[in-house]
Formats: sequence, structure tokens, C-alpha cells
Amino acid sequence: MQPKKNQKLTPVWRALIEMGFIIFLFYSNLLMGEFIQSGVGQSKGFLWAVENIFTEINFIIAITSALIGYLVFEFLRNRL
Repeated sequence: MQPKKNQKLTPVWRALIEMGFIIFLFYSNLLMGEFIQSGVGQSKGFLWAVENIFTEINFIIAITSALIGYLVFEFLRNRL
């Protein structure tokens, strides 16, 4: 028998993992954009591109989009 504490943490861990994956996809998309679309990353290098995408506003956007994405998928998961 599992303690109740572990049962309550399961949805939290699932939310953190799903949001973390959405954040990973967000930042990987930004990094690819630095090398493919703008092309500046190719001339300035990988470290410049990483420093350029990890900004405060990008982090706020990543957290917000991850929360919205998680809530939408959770709604669809419960609905279907």
C-alpha cells in the first residue's frame, strides 16, 4: 500500500515533467532559429546563441506557454 503523500505528489511530478518537456521544446526551437532562420548563430558561434536565447523574457514566455500547454492537455486528457 502506498502512503497518501506519494499519491498526492504524482500529479505534481507529472505536471513538472510535462511542463519541463514543453520548455525544452521551446528553447530548442529558439536555438535552432538562431542557426537556421537568422543565421547569426552560425557566424557568432554556439555560446553566443545560447546566451542570446536564455533571457528573462524568454523564460517568462517559456513558463507561461508550458503552463498553458499543460492545462490544455490536462483538459483534453480528462475530457476524452
